[in-house]
Parts: sequence; C-alpha cells; structure tokens
Amino acid sequence: MGGPLAAALALALPAAAASAVPPTFSAFEKRSSSGGDGASREDKAREDKAPPAAPRSAASARPRVAPPAASPSAEETPPARADAVDVEKQTYVVKPGDTLSRVAGKTGAAFMAIARENKIERPFIVRLGQKLKVPAGRYHLVRPGERGIAIARAYGVEWGRIAEINHLEEPFLLRAGERLLIPSTREVAGMSMEERAKAFHIDIDDLVTGNEPALAPKARPARPVRTAARPVPPGVPVAEPAQTFSGKFVWPVVGSIMRRYGLQPSGARNDGVNIRAQMGETVRAAADGVVAYAGDLAAFGKLVLIRHGGGWLTAYGHADSLLVTRGQAVKQGQPIARAGATGSAREPQLHFEIRDGRKPVNPMEWLPKRN
Repeated sequence: MGGPLAAALALALPAAAASAVPPTFSAFEKRSSSGGDGASREDKAREDKAPPAAPRSAASARPRVAPPAASPSAEETPPARADAVDVEKQTYVVKPGDTLSRVAGKTGAAFMAIARENKIERPFIVRLGQKLKVPAGRYHLVRPGERGIAIARAYGVEWGRIAEINHLEEPFLLRAGERLLIPSTREVAGMSMEERAKAFHIDIDDLVTGNEPALAPKARPARPVRTAARPVPPGVPVAEPAQTFSGKFVWPVVGSIMRRYGLQPSGARNDGVNIRAQMGETVRAAADGVVAYAGDLAAFGKLVLIRHGGGWLTAYGHADSLLVTRGQAVKQGQPIARAGATGSAREPQLHFEIRDGRKPVNPMEWLPKRN
C-alpha cells in the first residue's frame, strides 16, 4: 500500500520501537504497497494504453469548486484514555429488572462478549434466574467521540486486532457506553518491537473500520451533505449511502498503468493500481457514494475514501488537492480531487483501490475494458 510511515510513528512510538522498522518498507508495507515510488522496468514495459475517461460535460470540465476546509490528518486523531478494567471469569444470575445491557454494566464485560459466550441472539432477551457466563477479559469503556484507531493506540496494539477479537462488522460504528475487549497485558507484553510499531501505523483498512467517532447511545449518524461548504462535524459519524450500489465503476483519471494490483517484483504488495496522471489533473468519483474520509495519510498523501453502499469502497491517493469533504454525497464522474505526487509518490499519479468490505479487489476486473 505505500511508502514510509515515519510521520505516524513519530507521534507516539517509543524510540526503541521506531528503530525496529526497516528503512525501506514498514511492517504493514510488506503486506501491501501503494507503489508510490513509481513502476519497475517490468511494470513499465507492460504499460497499457490510456483508459476511457469518466463522462465529462462542458460544465464539469473546469468545475468551479471552492477548496474545502482542511480535514485533520488521520495521524492527528484525538487520543483515547487507556483505563480498561480487568474482569474475572464469573457466573451472574439474572435478577429482577436485569437486561443483558445492565448485566454488562454491572460486571464490566462487553455486551456482545456475554451474548456470544451464552449463545444469546437478537433481541438479546434474558430470563429471571438465568445463569450467565461472564467471560474474563480486559474491557475498555467507549466514550463519546472516541475513534477505534485512537483506542488501539492508547493500548499499543493494532486496531485490526481489537476489531477481530470483538467480531466487529459493517458499518463498524462504535457507541458511547459500549465496552470493547482489549488484548490482554500478557499478549501485549509478548509483542515484538515490529508488532508494537504496527500499532502506530494507520492504513486504509484502519480508516475504513476505525476512524468514525463513537456515536451517542440513541443518536443517529449524520446524513450526507451536498457540498463541501457545509461539512459534517468531525465528532459525528457519517451515515452509509442510502442508495444500492449499481456495481459499475468508471475510470477516475485517464492514464497508463504505472503499477498493477498484487505482488510486485520488489516483494511488496499493491492493494490497487497506480495510474499515471498530469499534475493537477481532475480525479473523478468512480461511482456514486458518500465521502468517508478526505485528508492526509502518510503513505498516500492527500487521500479520499468513498463508500458506495453494500460494503463497497474506493480509495484515491497521492492527490495534490482535495475538492470534497467528509460526509459529502458525490455522483459518478464528479470531480473529487486534483492529481499530484503527495505521500510516498515521486511523480504525479493516482493510487486507486476498490474494496469489497475490507478486502481489496483488482480494479482492472471492475473498471471498463480498454479499447
């Protein structure tokens, strides 16, 4: 997925952990790369002809869009408080007036952890006198506005690990007052320096699953806005797109392929494709959707993420400037950014990804065929 992430590490990573990161590729970069350093000779030899452009009109060719207010960098996420409570394995007998939520509050364990342990399904009804097994663990109480990636940083673990042990699913919304199971102190103490370094790396998957602020217990996510001039407040999560995704994408820019999807000759992995572009060239939305993120990320520079409904998401990295803001509804072909060489890129290009849920897929299998 990308180049070095020294900026992310510098925020909170101890010097000893930082020294464990290889000089060329970070721990997570070994798994995937944005290809920002340009294509290899083999890749360049296989360059394709320019793809068909997204639909344009005379009005959209030179959009008069005022630059949106600067979005905070993902690395600048407000910190969370590390005050998890250790809960011992126990048996709780349901008392008059108890609900599963109240049992969770009394014991300090996570609501869903108790439900899974006792095989209780929706609507999560418990019976008077029922004996509930309360699983042992280290539980964090989520506060209003906290983000998953900030919670993970507070405990020095990867957000992906917390999402995994809590069985989090789409749309990955946290609610204030709920509890999250945190890896045990023993597990954290046994982590290598390289694993500790990963806790301070933020990648696209982290933004997809752990960047929305925790919602108040009975509140609803904000509805998408029409323009960048009226952005969704940063402390409010954004609602999923209302429409059903059509399954059709268009090319976000016109250009040859600099680096393809998948494993590269260098051994790095690219979770998308890198498309050659002119500096300042218009980058267009590949499909209708809602902007989930518009800001900076160390490896990708200026980055836009768009949710399209049904778990589908597209990513647009290395932009020179952004034309949209988080929470903004966009149409297919709408200008969303200007191409550039930010992040790890050394020449103008667009790093483009398509994701089905958390899984990156090959964009070439979903974009229109070339002539």
